[in-house]
Amino acid sequence: MGDDVGTKVRKVCSARDLVHLNGLKRIFRIMESNMVGAGCCQLDSQHSIRTSGNNPREVNGWAGVLLCSTSGPMAHSVRGDAPELPDFSLLKRLARDQLIYLLEQLPGRKDLFIEADLMSPLDRIANVTTLKQHDVDKLYKVEYKPIVSTSDQLCFLIRPRIQTVKWICDVVNADKAFGRFRRYKIIFSPQKFYACGNLLEEQGIFGDVTTDEWSFYLLPLDDDIISLELPEFFRDNFLEGDQRWVRTAGSALHLLHSVYGPFSKVYGIGRCSKMAYESWREQVEEGEQRARQAEIGNVFLIDRDVDLVTPLCSQVVYEGLVDDIFRIKCGCVEFGPEVTSSEKSIKVMLNSQDKVFNEIRNEHFSQVFGFLSQKARNLQTAYDKRSGMDIKQMKTFVSEELKGLKQEHRLLSLHIGASESMMKKKTKQDFQELLKTEHSLLEGFEIRECISYIEEHINRQVSMLESMRLLCLLSLTENGLLPKDYRSLKAQFLQSYGADHLLTFSNLKQLGLLVEQQPGETLTVMESRVGKLVNDKTAGKLTDAFSSLAKKSNFRALSRRLNLVPKSDEEYDLRVPRDMAYIFSGAYIPLSCKLIEQVLERDGWTGLEEVTRMLNGHEFAVTAGSNGSDARVKTDSQRIILVMFLGGCTFSEISALRFLGREKGLKFIVVTTAITNSARLLESMLDNHA
Repeated sequence: MGDDVGTKVRKVCSARDLVHLNGLKRIFRIMESNMVGAGCCQLDSQHSIRTSGNNPREVNGWAGVLLCSTSGPMAHSVRGDAPELPDFSLLKRLARDQLIYLLEQLPGRKDLFIEADLMSPLDRIANVTTLKQHDVDKLYKVEYKPIVSTSDQLCFLIRPRIQTVKWICDVVNADKAFGRFRRYKIIFSPQKFYACGNLLEEQGIFGDVTTDEWSFYLLPLDDDIISLELPEFFRDNFLEGDQRWVRTAGSALHLLHSVYGPFSKVYGIGRCSKMAYESWREQVEEGEQRARQAEIGNVFLIDRDVDLVTPLCSQVVYEGLVDDIFRIKCGCVEFGPEVTSSEKSIKVMLNSQDKVFNEIRNEHFSQVFGFLSQKARNLQTAYDKRSGMDIKQMKTFVSEELKGLKQEHRLLSLHIGASESMMKKKTKQDFQELLKTEHSLLEGFEIRECISYIEEHINRQVSMLESMRLLCLLSLTENGLLPKDYRSLKAQFLQSYGADHLLTFSNLKQLGLLVEQQPGETLTVMESRVGKLVNDKTAGKLTDAFSSLAKKSNFRALSRRLNLVPKSDEEYDLRVPRDMAYIFSGAYIPLSCKLIEQVLERDGWTGLEEVTRMLNGHEFAVTAGSNGSDARVKTDSQRIILVMFLGGCTFSEISALRFLGREKGLKFIVVTTAITNSARLLESMLDNHA
């Protein structure tokens, strides 16, 4: 495609950035020799970025970003009166104490079987030492095969899944067949479903096992991120129509309200959000109300299917890019040999405790190099201070500063290695052309060229998920594909990646991710005019009738109405971003975050009636309970906004909300059913998804 597409496709750093990365290696080699001289152990650090003597105005390569700055991280306009966030470590303590209590209900030595997707969350709550202290002898992962445990007491920590319960039934019945007597306890997390109890009864072991619930609803991943760790929520709810997790979301909200509330106002949009809100209100009314000082003022609930475009966009903020390439799991990432420059992989916790990561996590990737370069210089300066020190000063340096410098060096080395690895992978994949195509789709320019690029992508068999992502992005932004394009692209995809994806196309269509335009789709423009001719109530009914024809994204109309695509008449300076669009190189403001901004500014949905109609409604705004003084005065709690994403949230959206909070003097707490990205979202749509 040409460079003058009118999109915000920026030329970026690729070859030069790699030189920039390689050069800092020399700095680190010098620093390492100095560290050894100061009595430090030498660290693996062959991945240092280097400082470039010049600050180039424009560099070709990497992808869709603007300038490759070497002056440090971007400048944000920060209000100094932002409130303090609540302490969410209490949630971990509550979960740990309840688990210990449940384990002690089976007194004596026991073996613990843990379902695979509970192992990482459990490790954040109670480590092996804690479990051993409460009579857990051996730990096993649930593997759906005969067990080798010789213990007389077995405890199973599982999700409420039929497959897992059936396996436990097989274990118990096998013991019965061999005349072996054991005690069995099943702990369901976060809750037990009716179908699980039914299966135990059908298999004839209901009286042989005891069951309990571990109400582990919320796992704090960082100071402002809390996850329910339910990645299956998206598929179960939005594709299968299985609403079993809605009450879980309501219970999570109830727990937050009980500990950090009462909430003043609750806003929301989406059918699932409304049901979760109603479930929470039922639990509040059933429970005991106690007056206390609120730590969280307002809540915003949003369904993932309200905005499916954002998670399908390539992430270019540092934390999002790390997640896309290395997969962050439960706040932890595993860096392989290509990052560590050793034979071993290293698991690293990515949170605000990592001072290097905390300063670059929300930065556009093009701005990270300058920061790491400056950080390396500062570290070198800190080591250079010891030259000329006397014995007493050297002793103070070693006892007070050296440990911190070593830790900073280790972290800096890892993030430099990660940056280098990501840079190589993205330049190898021709990432710039990919982002140019994405930005063209978002802005509605040169669609035929975009389709040609997607066809080439499919025919080269570059990546099945990447091709599927581009197809879905094309469909969502164009409100469906023309019948001839749909049939052609579908045929090419199945030919390249296999006919077994035929049912996956059915899933994508059912969710509205990849659809063929129908005659009724032309009514979209008329819908927006109807609202101006008749009252809102009548217009809403007409919109519901139109929406029943097919699931429509209405992205283009929403983009114009909410100004999601900033004007491209001037360069977007990523060093001094002016809005949330910086997370996508200035090309697009995420719809989800824009809705949150608009509703908070308007204190409700007034003036957004046309927008909510295009989103198929289900919006609500409720005053949950506040006195008059709360309404008049913006207390600290009123400036803390809890945003709950039902169906998953991306790190890019979290970065956008942090930016919005800095601009407005607010603090956002993101609660999500799981952290997601384009790959996870589309993997959940595959027909062979477990």
